[in-house]
Amino acid sequence: MTTRVIDDGSYLEHDGRPAVRFRRHYPGHPVARVWAAVSEPDGLRHWFPSTVRIEPRRGGRIEFADDPHAEPDTGEVLRYEPPHVLAFTWGGDELHLEVAPGTPDDPDADGCTLTLVNVLEARDTAARNAAGWHVCLGELARHLDGHATGGPHAPDAQPWRPVYERYVAAGVPHGAAVPGADATGDDA
Repeated sequence: MTTRVIDDGSYLEHDGRPAVRFRRHYPGHPVARVWAAVSEPDGLRHWFPSTVRIEPRRGGRIEFADDPHAEPDTGEVLRYEPPHVLAFTWGGDELHLEVAPGTPDDPDADGCTLTLVNVLEARDTAARNAAGWHVCLGELARHLDGHATGGPHAPDAQPWRPVYERYVAAGVPHGAAVPGADATGDDA
């Protein structure tokens, strides 16, 4: 099965705040399968940039750890509506995940569609975060298709830097510090 990219990372505003959005269609994968991959710690470990512990309820605590580019952090679950919607805070950002049957144009199409919206604390993080989610979603597709994955930080994951440079070249706001890079922006 092959993931169909509907939205290759768009910069937009979400409730008046800067955001990046992705849509991926997963033919052959039911909503329940994708929901488990995006909402349960065992599924998230294959593609998400941090280890996650979550209290699966609105107002619950969500904890992030083991990301080589970020300190451990906690957030709050804003929405928890299985098997379709999970939203939570992460630092000053929000992450909204929605799993819907079919495609945006055809809800009866085979499989389901994941929409990921990262509402950003700062506009200049858009290209950096978009590139990160692009790589993460590639790992999610590999996981859903039955391939072993080590997550977005693994040596066999898609390299982040060329993806970041594509978003910058496309005019996505950028300029925020890049974890793992020195003051000149070169990878450390």
